[in-house]
Amino acid sequence: MTALHDLDLEIEEGELFGLLGPNGAGKTTLISVLATILPASRGSASICGHDVRLEQHSVRQVIGVVFQDPSLDDELTGAENLDFHGRLYGLDGPTRRSRMDEVLSLVDLEDRRNDFVKTYSGGMRRRLEMARGLMHRPRVLFLDEPTLGLDPQTRRKIWNHVLSLKDSFGMTVILTTHYMDEADKLCSRIAIMDHGRIVAMDSPLGLKAQLGGDVIEFEVPCLNSEFIDGLNNDEDVREVSVQDGRVLVSVERGESFIPRAFDIAQRLEIEISAVLMRKPNLEDVFIKLTGREIRDEGVKDSKERIRVYMWSKRR
Repeated sequence: MTALHDLDLEIEEGELFGLLGPNGAGKTTLISVLATILPASRGSASICGHDVRLEQHSVRQVIGVVFQDPSLDDELTGAENLDFHGRLYGLDGPTRRSRMDEVLSLVDLEDRRNDFVKTYSGGMRRRLEMARGLMHRPRVLFLDEPTLGLDPQTRRKIWNHVLSLKDSFGMTVILTTHYMDEADKLCSRIAIMDHGRIVAMDSPLGLKAQLGGDVIEFEVPCLNSEFIDGLNNDEDVREVSVQDGRVLVSVERGESFIPRAFDIAQRLEIEISAVLMRKPNLEDVFIKLTGREIRDEGVKDSKERIRVYMWSKRR
């Protein structure tokens, strides 16, 4: 089975680029290829001018990775984890100590540097992993679900650190996340992946503009197919879907459509307990592009190809 199909992607220096997609879409595989963890069967990929297949050592010198799964040594202290990482990258003693002070300060862990990692909370561990990935000052930082499972306060703190680091060091950041609000607020561009392909790529605003119009959410305790059919027959309706007990309607003119929807419900003796009108968000775009119609579509071209460039203006 081919994990990645015909990717053609260029990410600029200093960009915070997002990768969205359902589980199994190929996001982690793409990061693994770019980070030289997995080999690509065909095609080419380069980071800062270094070929990921032919110049693996050079690529590893310019990238940092925060993996989706925990990878710290619980039996070492925070400082020892960082020191070990610095040694792997060939940093001398004074440089390691200076960088450790720097990154621990950036992630607010100076006072826990000598505590064993097994005593850290989940949020502290993620911040230490972020610090470790920055020890050698990478030009490109890969973040694979860095805030997965964390509480909103810790997520916000981590992202404040990421943005601060990006601005301070001019890093390029490639992020995978399942949190649409993160991608919407943080990323300058987003690629939505499904079945190993990029199905859409644009700024968050541009992606949301593809849907246009309004999204109306109806809460209907006793839903039936006649109500859905009635909504679908309205000339202003683009699409109707049911998610978590809510009826979502993509429509041209929401204000004029809502009274007609209530007329349909009244005629069918169906109760609408709540209604909300809003503009499309990234979650709407995501569901639209990675819905059953796309996921069921067969792969028409079996050729395996990946072409990815991450380029830098530095000389």
